[in-house]
Amino acid sequence: MLLRENIYDQLRSDILACRLAPGDEMREQELAELYEVSRQPVRDALLRLQREHLVTVQPRQGYRVTPISLSDARDLLRFRLALEPACVAEAIERAPDSVLKSLDEFRRFAGNHEDFIAYNRGFHTALAHASGNRRMATALCDLIGQADRLVRVSVSNLKGHDPAKLVAEHVALIDAMQSRETRTAARIIKAHIGATEKRVLPALRRNAVIVEERSS
Repeated sequence: MLLRENIYDQLRSDILACRLAPGDEMREQELAELYEVSRQPVRDALLRLQREHLVTVQPRQGYRVTPISLSDARDLLRFRLALEPACVAEAIERAPDSVLKSLDEFRRFAGNHEDFIAYNRGFHTALAHASGNRRMATALCDLIGQADRLVRVSVSNLKGHDPAKLVAEHVALIDAMQSRETRTAARIIKAHIGATEKRVLPALRRNAVIVEERSS
């Protein structure tokens, strides 16, 4: 049996990992039975997820996992483009050498697509926390988690997905950060996120669960 807070965490994790896919319908009673709790904590969790735009309420029908719109995906990546370079700059300015040295664990990767998603999330989360700014780190980690859903939805259609190239970009950023080269690091992280947008958005357009624009 899950506690109230754990239900929110579990539902959110299932949505971001696409175990509950964009467009899937959900009902309170079914979720309560699945998680072995009453309907109230499930309802509370769903309302929190609605505020995060991960769940949509369907009057008299229940809920569904919010489909990914191209505009929302673009907004998410552009917000990340504004925030992540700021975290990198803060890390270069404020983080002790030991924190920057700990990024060395991300210099290598081996595994499949799912392993890469976990590796990639770990790397960018580490950058967020290296900033030492808890507010920025919290906001960036939320963006990184939601970006996982974009990658999972698009990965089967993603052309040119080369983990070795992406890891090389990470290594170049680690080198620049450990050398405290702020301008070089800023250029690398901005190019890295820009390349992500150029890879992911076209792939999302080819996926049937994507809606073209948000409803107004």
